[in-house]
Amino acid sequence: MLFGVPSNRRVTLFRGAEMEFGKPATTVDEQVQLLLDRGMVIDDPDWARHYLQHINYYRLTAYWLPFESDHDTHQFRPGTRFDEVLNLYVFDREFRLLLLDAIERVEVSVRTQWAYYMAHRYGPHSYLDVAHATNPRWHAGNLASLEKELARSDEVFIQHYLDTYSRPASPPVWSVCEVMSLGLLSRWLTQLRKGDRSRLAATYKLDQRVLQAFVRHLTYVRNLCAHHSRVWNRSLTVTMELPRKKPPGLAENFHHHEPRKIYNTVAMLAYLLDRISPNHSWKRRLRTLLDAHGIDSAQMGFPSDVWERPLWRDSHATPEH
Repeated sequence: MLFGVPSNRRVTLFRGAEMEFGKPATTVDEQVQLLLDRGMVIDDPDWARHYLQHINYYRLTAYWLPFESDHDTHQFRPGTRFDEVLNLYVFDREFRLLLLDAIERVEVSVRTQWAYYMAHRYGPHSYLDVAHATNPRWHAGNLASLEKELARSDEVFIQHYLDTYSRPASPPVWSVCEVMSLGLLSRWLTQLRKGDRSRLAATYKLDQRVLQAFVRHLTYVRNLCAHHSRVWNRSLTVTMELPRKKPPGLAENFHHHEPRKIYNTVAMLAYLLDRISPNHSWKRRLRTLLDAHGIDSAQMGFPSDVWERPLWRDSHATPEH
C-alpha cells in the first residue's frame, strides 16, 4: 500500500516511472554549497542557512528557476544572488495574501447576490428544489455536499435553526450561503438555469458565462493561495473566459495572448472590486507591491502598457487613507 493505494494501482498513479529514486537527503550546509557550485552569489552563508532551515530547498527551487541559464545543469546566470531569489519568494507570499483579500470580497458578494436572488424570486428554501437546476444529478450531488458542510459547521445561526425548526430540515438560503465553500458556490452557479444566472451576472454587468467561468477559476486560484503554492508566474490549468462584449470597453484591459497567466485574474478582480467596493485601495496596493520588489510583471502576463489601460489609470502608488 502507498498512501492507502494498493501497489497494483501504482502504475496508473505514477505513469512512466521506470527509474528507481536514489537521491540522498542533503544537509543545509550541502544545499548552500550546491547553490554556490552552480554559480549563485551568497553574500551571507549563515543567513542563507537560516532561511533554508525554515523554507524547504525544494520549495525555493521554483523561485530560482527563472535565474537559471541552463536548466539541465541548473547553472545560474552570472551575478544571480540568493537575496534576489528570496525577494521573489517574499513577493509571491505577499501577492497571494493580496489575492486572498480580493477573492474574499468577491466571494462574499457573489454569495450574497445568489442568496438574495434565490430567496426573493423563488423562496427561502428554493435551493432545495430541483426545478431550479439544469441537471437533477448535479443538484443531488450539490445538496449532499452542502449537507456535509452544514454538519461540520459550528456557526451559531445554523445551530439555532436546527434547534428551533423542524421543517424544512435545512436552513434558509441566506444562512446556508454563509457556510458554503467557494467551490460549492461555483457548482451551484453552474447548475442554475441560464436566465437566473444572467440576472445574477447583471449585477456585475457581465455575461453569465463570464461570471460562471470566473467563479470556477477563482476557486482554483484561491486553493493555490490557501495552500501556499507559487502563483506569480504559474501557468494556470483552470482558465477563465474573458469578457468580450459587455460591459463595453472592459475587454481591452485583458491580455488575450496570455490566457494562462495570473494577470487576467488580477484584472477581473480589480474590475469586480471597483463595483463591489468603489473606494478600495487594492489596485494601488498591487502596484506598490510590484514596485517595492522590482518584479518583472511581464512574467505574470501583464501587458507592457498595463498602467495606461482604463482599468488601471487610478492605480498610481499613493498613500492609503
